[in-house]
Amino acid sequence: MNNIKALRQRDHDLKAEGEAILEASKDRLFTAEERARLDAIKAERQTVGEDITRVEAVMEGQRQAAAQGTAARASASNEAKRPYANVGEQLVDVVRAERTKRPSERLLELSAAASGASEGVPADGGFLVQQDFSTQLLDKAYDTGILARKVTRIPISANSNGIKLPSVDETSRATGSRWGGVQVYWAAEADAATAKKPKFKRIDLELKKLIGLFYATDELIQDAAALSGVANKAFPEEFGFVLDDSIIRGNGAGQPLGIYNSSPLVAVAAEAAQTATTVVAANVVKMFARMPARLLGGAEWFVNQDVLPQLPLMTIGQQPIYLPPTGFKDAPVNGTLLGRPVNVIEQCETLGTQGDIMFANLGEYITIDKGGINADSSMHVRFLNDEMTFRWTYRVDGQPAWSSALTPYKGSNTLSPFVVLAAR
Repeated sequence: MNNIKALRQRDHDLKAEGEAILEASKDRLFTAEERARLDAIKAERQTVGEDITRVEAVMEGQRQAAAQGTAARASASNEAKRPYANVGEQLVDVVRAERTKRPSERLLELSAAASGASEGVPADGGFLVQQDFSTQLLDKAYDTGILARKVTRIPISANSNGIKLPSVDETSRATGSRWGGVQVYWAAEADAATAKKPKFKRIDLELKKLIGLFYATDELIQDAAALSGVANKAFPEEFGFVLDDSIIRGNGAGQPLGIYNSSPLVAVAAEAAQTATTVVAANVVKMFARMPARLLGGAEWFVNQDVLPQLPLMTIGQQPIYLPPTGFKDAPVNGTLLGRPVNVIEQCETLGTQGDIMFANLGEYITIDKGGINADSSMHVRFLNDEMTFRWTYRVDGQPAWSSALTPYKGSNTLSPFVVLAAR
């Protein structure tokens, strides 16, 4: 930089000296000394000009090299921040990091984005699923599940591991028990009244961890698109199935409390002398009657596939009570029973066992979850099978909002949002 400045200054001084000679001799002829000096100035300025051109070319080359280096660094930085095109591309990157123990800048950037403590550190053998993939996988899991997408789902904040929900503790509609104890009186002037107040309970939900394992062969790992397709289908389907199963039969110990193991469950007895392994019209009518009237609009039937042959045979008088979606000319699946939708699910018990058919309003079942899905990987679990193991974890809990069945104002048959048919 200093060299170019000196050359330009020298050129400026020579030019000024030449102009001074020209000015001094404007009214006369040049002397021999002036002519010789002008020739020397011209020759030196030509040499200085060539030096300036050469130095500027070198400087321009340096600027271009610096710009290319900056662009390369920016490109590398942008590459590190660029989201993965699909979950398969990320999984392939994870496998490469696992095998070489040198995670890519992009994987490190993704892991660093986790706030607080995280299992998503590649150096520790894990990674954090890209947020949009995490959401996509979880949404597909709920879409795949039949029950999971119908429950009341409550997301909880990042700093919480559970939630305590206040709820009215109402187990009877008898006078003095509504709202857990509220009562009003007809009173004459100056009559005294006994003070009553509502009773509340607390629903405690604490996050449990649901773990899914996904094995990918070495051949599958070579193709990011194929790996993404399998992961996007197999994994969400399995999570959706297990979520549904926990909603039905979870035991509440390290997993959600399922409907079949909960206190509010109502089991309607079989008819006298009813043939074993059957479901008859009287069964479903009585089940229908045990659903609180205010919840009937959102109630649905859930049946094991073994129950399907029973449905088209049910009539009251001459009227069928099960109607396929477009009439009996089409396959009788997912129709309506007593006007409410029928869902065929694997989680219901087989025909003849309690729980083979359920009438439920799943809006009265509460789940909580936190964030999306995290994942870890290992090349050692299935090393002999030449398979990579991906472990997906999802934190969730759930239980019925009701603590018991409800005794009606008049009558002795308890009511519940969860009604099943007893064994036959």
